[in-house]
Amino acid sequence: MIDTDRLQRQSGIIGNSKSIKKIVDLISQVAEVDISVLITGESGVGKEVIAKAVHKASSRSRKPLVTVNCGAIPEGIIESELFGHKKGSFTGANQRKEGKFEAANNGTILLDEITEMDLGLQAKLLRVLQERE
Repeated sequence: MIDTDRLQRQSGIIGNSKSIKKIVDLISQVAEVDISVLITGESGVGKEVIAKAVHKASSRSRKPLVTVNCGAIPEGIIESELFGHKKGSFTGANQRKEGKFEAANNGTILLDEITEMDLGLQAKLLRVLQERE
């Protein structure tokens, strides 16, 4: 069982309202299960803080937390950034490149601004999340 008061303090989640307490309780629940989590909300509400809290409270906390701002990576590069590539797989691929999923190494990957990605790549991403491969 996770100490939610301690989790809240360590994660920098500020407030004592019922809504905040409910969020912290939810973080402690999902952190105990090995699942993909979708965090939604308006810009500036603290989605990244919540994601980091989930990571910190989970069994993956000793493994990497890799954050990717999908909206900041150009469309032609993002697939290679997420999934990596092999040497020679396309013009200019002079060496093997590790992708962000591989870098997370069974830790946590935080994908911010996924709605900014091409729909075809979003479909590939959904498959990765569903199949875990």
